[in-house]
Amino acid sequence: MTKEKWGQLRQRLLKTVGQNNYTNWIEPIEFRAANDGIATFDVPTTFLGNYVSQNYADLILHELKTEDPSLQRLRFAVPAHVGAGAEAAPAAEQRPEAPRTSKQAANNVLTTAPLDKRFTFDTFVVGKPNELAHAAARRVAEGGPVTFNPLFLYGGVGLGKTHLMHAIAHELRERRPEMNVLYLSAEQFMYRFVQALRDRKMMDFKEIFRSVDVLMVDDVQFIAGKDSTQEEFFHTFNALVDQNKQIIISADRAPGEIKDLEDRVKSRLQCGLVVDLHPTDYELRLGILQSKVEQQRVNYPDLEVETGVLEFLAHRISTNVRVLEGALTRLFAFASLVGREINMELTQDCLSDVLRASERKITVEEIQRKVSDHYNIRLSDMIGPKRLRSYARPRQVAMYLCKKMTSRSLPEIGRRFGGRDHTTVMHGVKRIEELKAQDGQIAEDLELLRRALEE
Repeated sequence: MTKEKWGQLRQRLLKTVGQNNYTNWIEPIEFRAANDGIATFDVPTTFLGNYVSQNYADLILHELKTEDPSLQRLRFAVPAHVGAGAEAAPAAEQRPEAPRTSKQAANNVLTTAPLDKRFTFDTFVVGKPNELAHAAARRVAEGGPVTFNPLFLYGGVGLGKTHLMHAIAHELRERRPEMNVLYLSAEQFMYRFVQALRDRKMMDFKEIFRSVDVLMVDDVQFIAGKDSTQEEFFHTFNALVDQNKQIIISADRAPGEIKDLEDRVKSRLQCGLVVDLHPTDYELRLGILQSKVEQQRVNYPDLEVETGVLEFLAHRISTNVRVLEGALTRLFAFASLVGREINMELTQDCLSDVLRASERKITVEEIQRKVSDHYNIRLSDMIGPKRLRSYARPRQVAMYLCKKMTSRSLPEIGRRFGGRDHTTVMHGVKRIEELKAQDGQIAEDLELLRRALEE
């Protein structure tokens, strides 16, 4: 029996036990040697060795015997560099009746979802929209006494929630390697719960999740509407809080806004620090791009980026950092393949589809709200019949912006401004164009409003 043969046998086990079971329990074990009828495997933790011994030993032994009929038993051991002591510590032998204690589970690092090596605090670009979330994540990553529990991070897609979650896990592993840190998605939590119910191993499930020092659950909105999973999550949450263990949660919206989430779960999630990761502003997007350019230079040291390209992308791609980063990666790869400098022409050719998709559809109503807020007047007065200059000028500014920033026709715009005729809109647009050239204040107002609407 050799390591190469074990690699082939693992592929057969994958087909038998399924991808999730294979990833959680079979993949972490490594074949060490076979002597005197005993096949010895290295395992990362005693807990995992015990679990595999109880649940998969017969299946593994059956596959091993197809290669070496002399094998009669399995042995699982934690290598010396992982466990304490000079000798390899035995984890388990093939004894399905061997009991597992909570102490055994508590003293071992548990299987966690894979962490992205790129997602660290060093690679997280901090700006005003995310500085509070970053500071809170840094604090819990120190692994000291719990100051707010749970830490609940929420925001839209591509704003950095998962990046911060991974960064916390990386930092805790480095600073406090003795701590049991379990990171997984809400979907994985639900899958493990359903599997435990099906296999009648709920005590094992509870033992795993209640023996951790830090529990991190990503995208918790996925358990909404799943009553049994919410019930178990609620009890797990309470048990860990009672033990003063840290919980870190992320979601795409605030706890109170997650539909079909039980009130008691919402209440629990809101009892710690709830932090919103706001949509990125222009300065933060530009900072992210500048950081990514430095990373790309490792692979493309000879490529130059023309002045203005990063500013253009930071303005045009404003809703999703992942799209922004992906666009830059694609730009570097394309420029390298065609042997051209990264300039505005190449950028628009290469990213035409991304730029089209990222064009935000600004509405007439949005322009009306922004303009009325800017001039500190009521929206009803701006679109109403009053002709006072304090209302008429903002009305004309709003009409001008609607003409320039939307695809609406003049009659459509007129209808949105209290049913006015299209000739009134034409007059308003023409008047603002004249004033823009004469009045510096009007020109400044238009620029400020345009930027605010494009963010």
